[in-house]
Amino acid sequence: EMSEMSERSKKNVAHGLAWSYYIGYLKIVLPRVKKAMEEFSRANPNVPACKETWKLHILVPLSCDVYDDLEKADTNIQYLTDLTETILTRAGTKKRVYKHSLYTIKDEDKLWSCAVEYATPLQSLYAMSQDECAALSREDRLEQAKLFYRTLEEILKGSKECAGTYRLIAYQESSEAEAHSLSREILWHLQQQRWEEYTVREENQPHNPSTALSSTELDLQISDSYLPQPLRSDGF
Repeated sequence: EMSEMSERSKKNVAHGLAWSYYIGYLKIVLPRVKKAMEEFSRANPNVPACKETWKLHILVPLSCDVYDDLEKADTNIQYLTDLTETILTRAGTKKRVYKHSLYTIKDEDKLWSCAVEYATPLQSLYAMSQDECAALSREDRLEQAKLFYRTLEEILKGSKECAGTYRLIAYQESSEAEAHSLSREILWHLQQQRWEEYTVREENQPHNPSTALSSTELDLQISDSYLPQPLRSDGF
């Protein structure tokens, strides 16, 4: 009965998606990101390198609106190349390929390069909200997106293998259409990482960059009814 109640109220949807995303993907690829970035940097010395941003930048739009082509989402984001592939045999698939794309982000007269992609489980949440059988309302979807972010953040914080290899970029899109809001969001995080690294070495340096965007200050409060619950009352 408890399991059926949880399924009807969608309490465990985001929780399960976050764990599946971590176990089936992030735990595999994140420990290899820095090595792939180092290899690219050595092979392309003409591309400006910033070791503080040698991470996988994971986009988490709370609307679950995911673009397949980042260049169409924002023209200030341009595809550069793919990083070295990771090839593994998994779940019966021979030579399964895992790879990340490297992009340049335009910041006025400067170009930044970084590995960036959307958190793919958000596509599932969006599709569920469009499918009558799933009965997931727009409000439910927003709550689940917030819970997905919070759960994934906690999982990754506890993962020793993934420490220092990722940057979660959660954001709430503005109601007004802005052509370069996504690139500004990413740029803020890239700049913030440089400042964070700099302040570790120089404790007296100001912490917050002047270009910090207020749009990154997200309200991620989740109602208690959406927090993951045990499936059985006896603790098993």
